[in-house]
Amino acid sequence: MFNSAPSLVKSTSLIVFIFLIISGLYFASQFLIPIAISILLSMLLIPLSNYFEKKGLNRIWASLICIILMISLFGGIIYLVSLQAAGISDNLREIFLRIQQMIIEVQKFLAETVGISTQIQKIWIDKQTNNGTNDAIILAGSFLSYLMGIMIKSILVIVYTFLLLTSRSHLKQFILMLVPKEEVKETERLISDASKVSQNYLSGLGIMVVILWIMYGIGFSIIGVESAIFFAVLCGILEIVPFIGNLTGTGLTILMVISQGGSNSMVLGVFLTYMFIQFVQTYFLEPLVVGAEVNINPLFTILVLVFMEIIWGVPGMIMAIPMLGIVKIICDHVKPLKPYAFLIGKHKKS
Repeated sequence: MFNSAPSLVKSTSLIVFIFLIISGLYFASQFLIPIAISILLSMLLIPLSNYFEKKGLNRIWASLICIILMISLFGGIIYLVSLQAAGISDNLREIFLRIQQMIIEVQKFLAETVGISTQIQKIWIDKQTNNGTNDAIILAGSFLSYLMGIMIKSILVIVYTFLLLTSRSHLKQFILMLVPKEEVKETERLISDASKVSQNYLSGLGIMVVILWIMYGIGFSIIGVESAIFFAVLCGILEIVPFIGNLTGTGLTILMVISQGGSNSMVLGVFLTYMFIQFVQTYFLEPLVVGAEVNINPLFTILVLVFMEIIWGVPGMIMAIPMLGIVKIICDHVKPLKPYAFLIGKHKKS
């Protein structure tokens, strides 16, 4: 009993340490999320910055050009989406009338099958509307505050990314100073491998999203979906949120098709398009374009997605897989942590 006391103390200390890390990630999320996004973006932009530096530009100008190109890319995507969204807004009145008609049909269905009269349903709806009227101003204020928060965080991400690109050699030297001399080469290889994992995953994900835009655009256009390009771009962008994003994008497309008066065959066509593209994505695009750089088994992929969504929300889900890939690389290079790298990694067929 007494011989097991040291191991018990170590186990307890480890649990407390993990709890403190999780608590820190949760309570400092507003501070840490922009930094984490900036680290991943800077890793993605390092090869481009190195290219400009080889052409004779100093690091500050090379980093600045990388930031401008990144802003232009995201700005172009937002502009494309806004153009397509403007087309939808022109038909909002017609869509709203169709939604009202759908609500009336649902009310009739409930009255005929469940026995809830339309008068009772109207009373319930009126109560909800009256209760929500007083909160309209508060809701609008919260929305504006949310938009301001996004703008501020976006500016922080841009500034952090620029500073990380310009000072990456200094930061790397700092990390190397923390390890013993005999481990410097291994640490350098660790930093290089972790950076490559992020670069390959994020660049591959970007290429896959563009391919999905084309595939969804062709599929939705053939079916006859109104504003097909908008929904193709939406479905492609939402793919960056694993598992949930593709279902959300397709669900919104089906909902809009129904509200626009689309036929059952059109709804079925959207669903079949989704199933076909998911098949192509899973068995062809992801292995060829994204590759096996983030070699994580499905169990831990789902676990880390759920965990990061709890502590960091949607940004956590987007960053979960590349961050876990970096953690696995670290575990691969640190001998005491190799069992954890084996646990996180994919099972090898015997």
